[in-house]
Amino acid sequence: MAPAQDPNSTGGSSAGATKDEASLKVPSKDLKKKDDKKDEDLSEEDLALKLQLELYVERVQDSDPGLQKVALESMRQEIRNATSSMTSVPKPLKFLRPHYGTLKAYYESMVDSDLKKLLADILSVLALTMSAEGERESLKYRLLGSDGDIGSWGHEYVRNLAGEIAQEYTKRQSEDAPFDELMELVQQIVAFHMQHNAEPEAVDLLMEVEDLDLLVEHTDKTNFKRTCLYLNSSAKYLPGPDDNLVLDIAYMIYMKFEEFPRALQIALYLDNMQYVKQIFTTCHDLLLKKQFCYILARHGITFELDEEMCADDEEREGLQEIINNAKLSEGYLTLARDIEVMEPKSPEDIYKAHLLDGRASAGASMDSARQNLAATFVNAFVNAGFGQDKLMTVASEASSGSSSTNWLYKNKEHGKTSAAASLGMILLWDVDSGLAQIDKYFHSTDTPVIAGALLGVGIVNCGVKNDCDPALALLAEYVDREDPAIRIGAIMGLGLAYAGAQSEQIRSKLIPILNDAKASLDVIAFTAISLGLVYVGSCNEDIAQAIIFALMDRSESELGEPLTRLLPLGLGLLYLGKQESVEATAEVSKTFNEKIRKHCDMTLLSCAYAGTGNVLKVQHFLGQCAQHLEKGETFQGPAVLGIAMVAMAEELGLEMAIRSLEHLLQYGEQNIRKAVPLALGLLCISNPKVNVMDTLSRLSHDSDTEVAMAAIVSLGLIGAGTNNARIAGMLRNLSSYYYKEPSLLFCVRIAQGLVHLGKGLLTLSPYHSERFLLSPTALAGLVTLLHACLDMKAVILGKYHYILYFLVLAMQPRMLMTVDENLKALPVPVRVGQAVDVVGQAGRPKTITGFQTHTTPVLLSAGDRAELATEKYIPLSPILEGFVILKENPEYRDDQ
Repeated sequence: MAPAQDPNSTGGSSAGATKDEASLKVPSKDLKKKDDKKDEDLSEEDLALKLQLELYVERVQDSDPGLQKVALESMRQEIRNATSSMTSVPKPLKFLRPHYGTLKAYYESMVDSDLKKLLADILSVLALTMSAEGERESLKYRLLGSDGDIGSWGHEYVRNLAGEIAQEYTKRQSEDAPFDELMELVQQIVAFHMQHNAEPEAVDLLMEVEDLDLLVEHTDKTNFKRTCLYLNSSAKYLPGPDDNLVLDIAYMIYMKFEEFPRALQIALYLDNMQYVKQIFTTCHDLLLKKQFCYILARHGITFELDEEMCADDEEREGLQEIINNAKLSEGYLTLARDIEVMEPKSPEDIYKAHLLDGRASAGASMDSARQNLAATFVNAFVNAGFGQDKLMTVASEASSGSSSTNWLYKNKEHGKTSAAASLGMILLWDVDSGLAQIDKYFHSTDTPVIAGALLGVGIVNCGVKNDCDPALALLAEYVDREDPAIRIGAIMGLGLAYAGAQSEQIRSKLIPILNDAKASLDVIAFTAISLGLVYVGSCNEDIAQAIIFALMDRSESELGEPLTRLLPLGLGLLYLGKQESVEATAEVSKTFNEKIRKHCDMTLLSCAYAGTGNVLKVQHFLGQCAQHLEKGETFQGPAVLGIAMVAMAEELGLEMAIRSLEHLLQYGEQNIRKAVPLALGLLCISNPKVNVMDTLSRLSHDSDTEVAMAAIVSLGLIGAGTNNARIAGMLRNLSSYYYKEPSLLFCVRIAQGLVHLGKGLLTLSPYHSERFLLSPTALAGLVTLLHACLDMKAVILGKYHYILYFLVLAMQPRMLMTVDENLKALPVPVRVGQAVDVVGQAGRPKTITGFQTHTTPVLLSAGDRAELATEKYIPLSPILEGFVILKENPEYRDDQ
């Protein structure tokens, strides 16, 4: 734009020289301009306007201030009328283009007065289309002009000014110049935007000038929801610590308008327990508090209410019961009855061998211990939480205990551990009857059975808390037994039962084991994982130190063992999602033996930045994967998983990570290729995306068995709890393809069990509340399993197959259950459809598309959103997921 200004300014000054208005038309333009005008062929109206404006320009330069004032006022009126809507460049601005230079020059020569300010206002608007790139003239003249209403010049002008302020602010900041006058202008612009439904633009401007606090006073009842929605979604793309600042502002706005459930979600996202307490103390509605408790229970954190948060003892007990998830089993079974899937399923119902051709079914009929072990897991996954099945709980019908013990003894040595523990999975969340049924195994003389019973107790109590701590009471005495199998059962059981509880008793019980010279490596590895789970994301230094010492004490030969790699993982879980807090520990890890140093570094970083979407960390991990190494190196496995753990935070990063992983498959070495399917499994967990499904299907026939096994297990993970027919078909075909290879067949069976997890009522996704919140315990369970899968042969196909039970931490019903004020199920019609992103859209756009109407309780798939289809009730949570309390709408009138 700049070169075009020279002819303008000369043309302008000659216009000033000619006195006679009539002759003003032609001589003031050089020949080039004349040709342009011919092309345009102005209508009479436009021509009149053009002459009029040129006359004003002339008059502005008159010596008589009266004439000047009239001319300026008239020019201002013309421009204002034209700029109120901006579909194309308004005519007055177009015709005044040639005179911009003239007016600028004349402005410089004027003496300070109100008229000079008036002209500055007009120049500021003209600069909208005329000023050269990067000159920021519009802002310059605005600051020199009068302090009139900024919005009267139209939206486009305000938007342009906001852009120039952002640039000017950055410049002044680097020069340490004052920016008070800019901030006054920002105040006006923000007020204008907030009144005119342009909340995102107001937020953007305030982010640029680093003064988001202004937002709180400008929000009102009509715009706070849209403003906060924009703040929440932009936080994902901001670098720290800005992202947390933005969410803090959103929290303050929600609290200002008493939108407590939304404020609670932000408090949980920030992991700020002070905020959670503040919400409980500020809100006085008991029903709302019950809803908060359901949200806390779903998030899977341990939270103790005190008298300040709820004064009445009885009420407080009721609330605490909800947080402890005591009602989860009951709600889940109500859902199962409603959908009519209470009938127990046997592994054969899942394998559907009759659909395959002859050879596979013949191979599958062999009663090998490994196949029985696979059936144990399939049975546990499919009937999880239903309290009855066809292998373990049929005791009551037959003569007491005969058939269930029969199945138990169809498993070999360590297989019995998983078989006994599977009873805990079937009775998941139902602590009373669970403990009663597992009790019989405690009297067994068989060590693996006792170990399994201990693990089963942990599984039953997973995610459910109880005031009398049954798990601790039962398991504590077994932790220090001689037998390593029993110790592992008790230690892992405690880790599952108290995940995220940060329990002091468990810490004092388990830390000594880490430094115990007599304890075997596997016991120490499971102790590290259990401590990591119980203190997940707590950055606890005592435990970190104990695990570091345990790692330093390992001998050269032990460092090569696959189980040793669980120690750095236990350390990483302490810092799950805590970003910079890991740095001191990461520095210490650089002093370890070189065999484990890099591996530890990758594991710590991937855990610390899990779920943050930090692009720089993803690049760092990709850089680590680019190195071509000898076979002995193991650190690239955790680096590949790290890409998935960091990028799973938001949709865009997730899609890009899937693409990057495709490249790693093409160019990576074997130790990278075997981790890629697992990373894909984590990115799309319980969300079978077709492109990922196809990639995994291709890899499941890979010539390298480790890659094939990882791909098969990942097929199970992406389809977990979805009953996805396409994946089920793929796995059936794989079972006939690999019928002669027991270890691959074992993986196929596990995957089949996962696809039908809880008969399709459960999900493994650690995200909830419309993919906003990430449950730390759920992610910890998944990551532990995936790290174990990096060395499938030694761990899961070895004698530590019960690591698969770590998945129980991530298992949650994928339901929407509406309850009334007494927390009894209340069936209402709801619309369920694909969620639509409505951030920054005007008006009240539809939030779901392609919906169907069902009666609650209903199942929600990945990416689904529900809304009430009736006005009769008001939901107490803005996000319809899990348990939602409905209260009657007092304004509802029945039409009949």
